[in-house]
Amino acid sequence: MRLIDIPAILKDRRGSEINLIDKTIMGIELDSRNVQAGYLFVAIQGTNSDGHQFIDEAIQNGVIAVVGEMDLEKELPIPYFQVKDSRVALGQLAAFFYQYPSGKHKVIGVTGTNGKTTTSYLIRHILQSVGRTCSLIGTVSNIINNKTITSSNTTPDAIQLQRLLFESNDEFVIIEVSSHALNQSRTEGIRLDFALFTNLSHDHLDYHHNMNDYYYEKKKIFKLLKDEGESIINVDNEWGKLLARELDESIPQSLVGSDGEYLIGNIQMNGQTSFTVQHLGKNYKILLPLQGIHNINNAAMAFVTSLRIGLKPEQIRAALARFSGVPGRFESVFNEHGARFVVDYAHTKDAFEYCLQTAKYQKANNIYHIFGFRGGRDRSKREDMIRVSAKYSDLFILTMDDLNEESKEDMLEDLRAFHGSFPNGQVIPDRTLAIQTLWEIAEEGDWIFITGKGPERYKSHFQLGTDCDIDTLNYLKGSNDETHK
Repeated sequence: MRLIDIPAILKDRRGSEINLIDKTIMGIELDSRNVQAGYLFVAIQGTNSDGHQFIDEAIQNGVIAVVGEMDLEKELPIPYFQVKDSRVALGQLAAFFYQYPSGKHKVIGVTGTNGKTTTSYLIRHILQSVGRTCSLIGTVSNIINNKTITSSNTTPDAIQLQRLLFESNDEFVIIEVSSHALNQSRTEGIRLDFALFTNLSHDHLDYHHNMNDYYYEKKKIFKLLKDEGESIINVDNEWGKLLARELDESIPQSLVGSDGEYLIGNIQMNGQTSFTVQHLGKNYKILLPLQGIHNINNAAMAFVTSLRIGLKPEQIRAALARFSGVPGRFESVFNEHGARFVVDYAHTKDAFEYCLQTAKYQKANNIYHIFGFRGGRDRSKREDMIRVSAKYSDLFILTMDDLNEESKEDMLEDLRAFHGSFPNGQVIPDRTLAIQTLWEIAEEGDWIFITGKGPERYKSHFQLGTDCDIDTLNYLKGSNDETHK
């Protein structure tokens, strides 16, 4: 990529003509601390800092040009490209720099409040089971060319996203696409073969303000489809039904659900999960090792996507029957008495309901629930989450999650105020102590849900010295095994 190519890429460039030297751009960066000699620096106005304030630092570190959206008070010693939207420009530049890498893959984008990760892992498992190669970019980790890379966001920034696509040699790439990524144009320059919508429920309203805005951002994923691209929509929720009605008629739709063209029915959850998908007069019975009502929808979405890719129904059914699960998604550990402890990433009212209803279906003796609230996030959903937990749980325990910028005192005050309205709730601030408390009293037939963190590490130090829910359970299980040797 040459410096003189930039005006052609950034069609919304403003300002006076720039005398450009034919230099090669060695890299693109949005963090001034990471730039190197020969790089292009893109100044982004973030929520916590403004990249325009670090232009001088970037120049000192050797950048050969800057892209930004602000009027600068002084002239720079290097070219400055002023654009309407730095985030859009970043995506356009990164896509060009990495040679529009989404074009060399079959790319599947998955969006929705719940189910993105499990649906993505299910599709990848199905593809790999028939010998197709598949990368995955998402919440738990990024898997490129069968190598696992730590993930810091559900959807990476535009530079990292384009770089991962460029580095992948796999035929397929699955991308979990968050509403934040769509709003912030991190997916600019990405082109999808399939766009999946799993569902929409109350979440992230600290960022999106209301459900209509949240829906509008999710809907943007369908603008990323290639000309021949297809949509696959779960219509077992009102937002999915609305989307199916509103989507451009030129985009092929596959509607999945209890009243979709791919009809889900005959649900059985007696120890083993099974259901059917009916389409064009044919019934496909699916056996699934995963527990949870929500996982039926996730598996159905993966089944239909795989059909649309061109796989045979029997191949897909066989793969689904062998799926081993996703880290931190309905992951189970049993204590010495046979009680089931379930770790799940659930952090919305709907996700709570999916989990807790599963225990009801399985005729649990007692249902216990441990959860907390992420500090500095959508406070408006907290009461609804507690009401659902109180409705289905025999006992729920409110505990600490990551506080972020919220003070410990304010969080404790919130937890105590909430639980006081429900006789079946209590507060144990130390998350690992809450888990240990239930580990010691839970009996066979009891289900204990520990939600909100999944495989994430804690940012605080807790009593047992562990920093992950599944680690805490394995620590307790290991201690118990040692005790009874």
